[in-house]
Amino acid sequence: MVNCMLMISADLENLTNLQPQGGCDDPNFSYFFKLKCGCGELSQKETCVSLAETLPTQGGKGTTNLIQKCKFCGREGTVTMIPGRGKPLTQEAAQSGGFSPLMLFDCRGYEPVDFVFGVGWKVESLAGTQYEDIDLSGGDYAEYDEKGECPVMISNLRFKFEVVKH
Repeated sequence: MVNCMLMISADLENLTNLQPQGGCDDPNFSYFFKLKCGCGELSQKETCVSLAETLPTQGGKGTTNLIQKCKFCGREGTVTMIPGRGKPLTQEAAQSGGFSPLMLFDCRGYEPVDFVFGVGWKVESLAGTQYEDIDLSGGDYAEYDEKGECPVMISNLRFKFEVVKH
């Protein structure tokens, strides 16, 4: 069992608090990434997990968010999301080049790789304007903040998965 924390970073121009639409524990936010099996095989397509979708584990002793069988070795692995550990990416963290923890994944038999920034993000300008349902699949986002009378932009999106102790 490995706990992997998805860490995100970006360049935020006149913006702060980048996070999923309903907050870091948004049950309807979809996380897309590829999975690497313990045998080394990488999934061909992105896998989608969300807090709202749960499956019973083998033996019925709980639930998980994903059960997937490796096409190469046939082993089954699970990915279980652990809410309550994420924080929005702030202007301060972004300016220092730091990463913010977004979601913790309990991975058994697989490790996540290649996170895909997609739709369903929100951010606010330093002047307080809310921007919602942002699509980051194109890699960046730009607008003009009428209240702050300045351009706002998200660019240079980065992620990493860090193994964390309980």
